Amino acid sequence: MRKTLAIALMLTASLGLAACDKKSEDKAQDANQHAEQAQQKMNEAQDKVNDAAKENAEAAKDQAPAAPAAPATPAAPEAPKN
Repeated sequence: MRKTLAIALMLTASLGLAACDKKSEDKAQDANQHAEQAQQKMNEAQDKVNDAAKENAEAAKDQAPAAPAAPATPAAPEAPKN
């Protein structure tokens, strides 16, 4: 009787542990999916930052010729030679 009870308990425990293992596998897969999604969002954000930097560079190029040039300082007259 004790052997059958012990075998039944061991079988139940092993089945219970096997069922728990599936859940942890599912959690690992979910974590991997979330990590992939986070990486994709980071890539999209980096692309937006790069686009904004390009736009700023283009705007700076467009504004550079439109800015008035600083007037040249007149040369000092030469001292008369004796």
